[in-house]
Amino acid sequence: MESLGKTLNKCENGIIALCFIVMSLAAFAQVVNRNLIGASISWFDELARYCMVYMTLLATEAGFRDGSQISVSAIIDKCSPAVRRILQIIVKVIVIGFSIMIFVTSLTIVQTQINSGQVSAGLGIPMVYPYLSLPIAFGAIVVVQILSLIVLIKSPIPTKESK
Repeated sequence: MESLGKTLNKCENGIIALCFIVMSLAAFAQVVNRNLIGASISWFDELARYCMVYMTLLATEAGFRDGSQISVSAIIDKCSPAVRRILQIIVKVIVIGFSIMIFVTSLTIVQTQINSGQVSAGLGIPMVYPYLSLPIAFGAIVVVQILSLIVLIKSPIPTKESK
């Protein structure tokens, strides 16, 4: 189970890095084309936008994974370790529930895009590919948060206050 989490993390990090590189290169090429050559190529902008969407959604999961997402911990920090653990479990269950709801809803959106056959204006790719970012990201959030919840439940409760 731990190896699945590590493999998923490596894949996510690789996709995030690739999206960042492609987004940066496409945006740079668009600026160079527009300012030096005088020609605006719309698919550069579109490619950068789609990479940014994938990167942002996958980075959301990475933030949940490593605990760097925004949180208000003033109350939780004052709780005993046992109460803190219960609150952490409740938060993870809420995140999992919300992510499952978004995942299921996004599958409906993707199915609508498949049925419509809509293509993007600049790249000419089926719009299903940009919309796939939602179920991919929220599916990853569900899987990683479930693995994290299992680890949290199995780990012993600390006996001392530790920060």
